[in-house]
Amino acid sequence: MHIQLSDHFNYGRLLRFTFPSMIMMIFTSIYSVVDGFFVSNFVGKTSFAAVNFIMPVLMILGSTGFMFGSGGGALVSKTMGEGDTKKARQLFSLFVYSTAVCGAILAVAGFLFIRPLAAWMGAEGELLDSCVVYARILLLSLPFFMLQFEFQSFFIAAERPQLGLFVTVACGIMNMVLDALFMAVFSWGLQGAAAATMISQVAGGLIPILYFCRRDIGVLYLTRTNMDKKALLKACTNGSSELMSNVSISLVSMLYNFQLMRYAGEDGIAAYGVVMYVNMIFLAIFIGYSTGSAPVVSYHYGAGDSSELKGLLRKSYVIIGVFAVLMFGLAELLAGPLARIFVGYDRALMDMTKRAFMIYSFSFLFSGLAIYGSSFFTALNDGLTSALISFLRSLLFQAAAVLIFPLFFGIDGIWLSVVAAELVAAIMTALFIAAKKEKYHY
Repeated sequence: MHIQLSDHFNYGRLLRFTFPSMIMMIFTSIYSVVDGFFVSNFVGKTSFAAVNFIMPVLMILGSTGFMFGSGGGALVSKTMGEGDTKKARQLFSLFVYSTAVCGAILAVAGFLFIRPLAAWMGAEGELLDSCVVYARILLLSLPFFMLQFEFQSFFIAAERPQLGLFVTVACGIMNMVLDALFMAVFSWGLQGAAAATMISQVAGGLIPILYFCRRDIGVLYLTRTNMDKKALLKACTNGSSELMSNVSISLVSMLYNFQLMRYAGEDGIAAYGVVMYVNMIFLAIFIGYSTGSAPVVSYHYGAGDSSELKGLLRKSYVIIGVFAVLMFGLAELLAGPLARIFVGYDRALMDMTKRAFMIYSFSFLFSGLAIYGSSFFTALNDGLTSALISFLRSLLFQAAAVLIFPLFFGIDGIWLSVVAAELVAAIMTALFIAAKKEKYHY
């Protein structure tokens, strides 16, 4: 049954509509997870540490796609809710073309400055060389990587979340197969891992472009457009929370790497890499649900349907709460097996990773509310509140905690800092939602 943005959403319909987005985000997260698994087991922990060390930089560059996707998607959905499909189509095209241009510019800049940047961050010797090799190969696909992120939101706005899921799953499987082929069979090492991800990212950005070039697919397709600086600024402002969130997470990851190198050396960075891989997959469920439900919120906000907005918010609280408890339990149960899969070849590293994950997993009880709250305000076209939630949650609270907690708890304080930051962010998000209730009538 085809679900439209204008429908009334009960629990079943809401879950069916957002489920493709959740799976989509999980498979997007699997890109780096699969690279990490093969690099750790077939190349070694120095290369594994290099992937984790330089990945935050690549995510900062790629997060522009999130900004145009979430901010632009909210504006396009709101415009559709207001009944102006022609303008929605032109805005959609403008955001796609702008993302492609930005991606090309950032790729060139990244290729030129990645070595001095990695050296400034503290990489040296073999670690530095590995960081540069991995990053430069992936920078070749940066425009497509950004478009892939963007189209995740636009597939939902076009009421075709299943197609977005298909593209992402297909590219995720492609990445896994190529990783196995390039590293396990051809023994291409770190270059093979980067090449596998690069190819899958190109496919992930190119396939949606070819799809949206067709004019018989529905409301949204690529067309001629005009430069609309006001709309671009609105999309950037509205999507700044997602940009801020991804940039902040990457900056905090750099800070974590610095602290871990100080307290535990290269093993600490490797352990953090494993925890982050699993964290990305678990948080992808919250992010996928938030991304999938955002166009629904935007549409009904544009249509002035406050009753539906209230129902969406109430149901989302329940869904996120259930997911939080399930993920916490699953994380505690799988801490040992997951540590063994990634770093079972080194007993000390495996024990460190298991302990880290068992502490870190408490953060899943609180992280969903702030992630949804930020996306909810983006959907309401309130970019300032959304960005503030993202900034406080992903940068200020975590940066402060990771600097302070290790002074009292040692390396355990690094893992505890995430739990404390997510708890404070959840409380702060609940206060924002309560304070804005009268303004947006939800």
